[in-house]
Amino acid sequence: MAVFKISIFLFLLFGYIVSCSDVVQEDPKSNVNTYYKKGLYWLDAGKPDSSFYYFEKAKEQFLIVKDSFNIARSLINMGINQYDLGDFFGAQETSLEASKYLNSQNIAHSVLLCNLYNTIANAADEMQQYNQAIPYYSLAIQYATNRDHTLMCENNLAVCLRNAKRYDESIKLSEEILAKTPKGSKDYAKFLNNLAKTKWTADHAYNPTPAYHTALNIRLKENDLWGQNSSFATLSKYFEGRDMDSSIYYLSKQYDIAKKINSADDQLNALRGLVQSSSEYSQRYLKTYLTLNDSIQNARTAAKNQFALIRYESEKSKAQNLKLEKENEKKESHLIIQRIGIGFLLFSIVLGVFWYKKRKQRLELEAQNKIKENQLHLSKKIHDVVANGIYRVMTEIEYKEDIDREGVLDKLDDMYQKSRDISHDVEEQTLTEVPFSEKLADLLKSFASDHRRVLIAGNEEDLWARLSKRAKEEVTHVLQELMVNMKKHSQADQVVIRFEKQGNQSEIFYQDNGIGLAHSKTYGKGLSNMVSRIEGIGGEIIFVREEGKGLSVKINIPIL
Repeated sequence: MAVFKISIFLFLLFGYIVSCSDVVQEDPKSNVNTYYKKGLYWLDAGKPDSSFYYFEKAKEQFLIVKDSFNIARSLINMGINQYDLGDFFGAQETSLEASKYLNSQNIAHSVLLCNLYNTIANAADEMQQYNQAIPYYSLAIQYATNRDHTLMCENNLAVCLRNAKRYDESIKLSEEILAKTPKGSKDYAKFLNNLAKTKWTADHAYNPTPAYHTALNIRLKENDLWGQNSSFATLSKYFEGRDMDSSIYYLSKQYDIAKKINSADDQLNALRGLVQSSSEYSQRYLKTYLTLNDSIQNARTAAKNQFALIRYESEKSKAQNLKLEKENEKKESHLIIQRIGIGFLLFSIVLGVFWYKKRKQRLELEAQNKIKENQLHLSKKIHDVVANGIYRVMTEIEYKEDIDREGVLDKLDDMYQKSRDISHDVEEQTLTEVPFSEKLADLLKSFASDHRRVLIAGNEEDLWARLSKRAKEEVTHVLQELMVNMKKHSQADQVVIRFEKQGNQSEIFYQDNGIGLAHSKTYGKGLSNMVSRIEGIGGEIIFVREEGKGLSVKINIPIL
């Protein structure tokens, strides 16, 4: 019934807006945009959620050109969509928002003011806030611009007065409405039916059936399905408790008509009456009633959430657009500064590349000289230790008739150990010759690839100057373990390792954009080894678990 109460009013309102070209032409910017047309299309097609979406889009376009008249029109239609899907509170909020864009002194805005106040009142009536609805119906009547609008709003007010149990006022107003309506018309049938229902509600001794049947006959003649639905509902209610067979008959008729007009609320009301009428009909219709009731509730809940989401996304988009506008203004005002900055940056990059190449050439030359020096030193040591030792053993074997086998083996083993010591010394020298920061950088960069970036910041040699040899080794092992785990498991395409010195501590920050570490996952052997290594040098390692958002690790190492 709520949908029927507003549908005729909408039809009349739409016809008025379309026909009154002088109103639309009042503002040259009030051309209906594409979004608004789509909103009307989906409203007529019975798709309130789609209609709401396009009216919201239309409103945003009208806001850009500051077209207050069409902003209000879009908001009013959005309120109607919310009302149709049972979001009565939302319908009131949206309609009240529309009122901010209208001028009560402008006659061209009267039809919209009439509409929005009628929607607010209808929503309050549906929420049984009758005393709040009555003043808004009065405002709707005040701004009604023609006879049809006035009668429609007055009839809604009469129904609300009946719901508020102000029967005398309702009967008086209904009789005045009926007297101004041509007999035999659809409106006459509706007003007559409402008047009879009010009289019977006020006094059950009154017999409304003659008036009910008169209204029904008119509606049958005019093929007014919505009107027939209303007549069957009032007749079934009247016969409830008086003549159950008649009540069931009219409930069944209402149910059939409600399905034709696709009115879920009226289907539900008819099914409720049938279920409560007898055990036979309860068994037949209870499952259908419960299924339909759940479906309606779920649909309305989903619609409310959808309306809220559409409004949220719209406001979010608006905020982002405002932010972009401010950013563009700043960009324009700082364009010259940016160009100077870019030029300076390019110059710095060229200078930096030149310095880096020169430094790299110098380091490579020094490294080559150092390698040659080490090779010379190594060859001397091999000659002095290994070659001479082997020569002595060969001499002993050559000139002694009785060979001491055990002694020879001992001497050969001694030379073997000395050769291992030489190899170890060479490795130690090689390691100490390469700066630790470069060694660490080479290790980390080795995990980079075409589809994975490894970014390093703050890896300066000064950071490691006061760190012990063992601490450097442990840091190397831990970072290597992190990078291996990243490559194997994280699916990351970007890794950032940042080094900082804070007081007497060196801090290492690791971050990737992979799948992260699940909260439910316990430390494996690799992670446990990392913790024990860092804690073994008096440090601390912290894993930030954010499954699906990458892995973050912070390492603190004391500087002794």
